[in-house]
Amino acid sequence: MDAYKNKMELVETIDPEIDKPVFRRPGFEGIKTLGEIDERIATFIRKAREDKDLTRAELAPLLGLSTQVYGRYERAFSKMHVTRMIHLCEILGFMPMEMLFSAAPHLWGRTPEEARDTMELAQQVVSLPHGTKRDLLALVKKMVALE
Repeated sequence: MDAYKNKMELVETIDPEIDKPVFRRPGFEGIKTLGEIDERIATFIRKAREDKDLTRAELAPLLGLSTQVYGRYERAFSKMHVTRMIHLCEILGFMPMEMLFSAAPHLWGRTPEEARDTMELAQQVVSLPHGTKRDLLALVKKMVALE
């Protein structure tokens, strides 16, 4: 197990929300608590809603929620399940990777610059027409085979 922890660059840490030690991979600013990650997600969804010029009262019914219950997500009071994230993606038009990047950019690269470049590349690829994606995929596969 130690070899796996080392390979994945995991370090033992204490999180206020968990009563036992956990292992995490440090981000660019150290290890964020789960609560801090929830705050980043809350900030992201609030901005995504505001960018669509929707109020909480307008968005909540689209999710089948009361305004008060939806507000708990934007205040990082309630934990968001993946199914709710998917529903928000459908309604607000963002990709799941965008929300995850806002919360944990270190998962996209070893440096902040690499992470931003990876995210930008992914966003650009998503916006391409299907035929172009197929051509790009074939090209990338050839590049990988040459390495």
